[in-house]
Amino acid sequence: MAGRRLIVFDDSAALARAAADSFVESFHAALGEKGFFIAVLSGGGTPIELYKLIASPEYSGKIDWASTHLLWGDERCVSPEDGLSNFKSAFETLISRVDIPQQNVHRIRGELPPHEAASEYGEEIRALLGLGPDGLPGFDLVLLGLGADGHTLSVFPDTGASASPKGLVMANYVPKLRSWRVTMTLEAISRAKKTLFLVAGKEKADALKGMLKGDYPAGAVQGEEVLVLADKEAAGFI
Repeated sequence: MAGRRLIVFDDSAALARAAADSFVESFHAALGEKGFFIAVLSGGGTPIELYKLIASPEYSGKIDWASTHLLWGDERCVSPEDGLSNFKSAFETLISRVDIPQQNVHRIRGELPPHEAASEYGEEIRALLGLGPDGLPGFDLVLLGLGADGHTLSVFPDTGASASPKGLVMANYVPKLRSWRVTMTLEAISRAKKTLFLVAGKEKADALKGMLKGDYPAGAVQGEEVLVLADKEAAGFI
């Protein structure tokens, strides 16, 4: 597996544009290789600018949405109408603005009991990719965020998902948030063709510094190509 490569941008707008270019590039590579594209979306605020850009006329026309499948790396245990839902933020800024078939949008059903939602989502991914019980996916593109505590996906430090990162999808209780999350594991994304961390803001600087040294759950992420796209505020320690 390749190591991480850090690329620093002047601001979040330049970061989002580079990520959008990478999204299109990954789409065309996957389409040429196998005829369809599978991207794993991230929650949080940082990718919103990216989603709006991909949905804009400048970028949306470069993607055949009928050949694109969208998944989520993690979800809060809320309904899809809830303001905290990762699905809702992506739906409002991207999915509702492009012509993607409904059956190509594979959301985590956060309204279900956590373990049921995790089991169901794992089965959906296996069915989509034709995986056996112990098979691991090779996603074309995985978008990840970075928390100030070093978490990515919903793999928080000192939780079950960080202590035992095996499998495909799991329910993970986060004591400091007093809430459950449903998350892909670090192992599930470890064979991705391309992995993009989107990191913006000075509050992420310490976590980014640690992650680049291999610390925190985020520092354990592997993939064929792992790129860390950061703005100057997040990468101010360099």
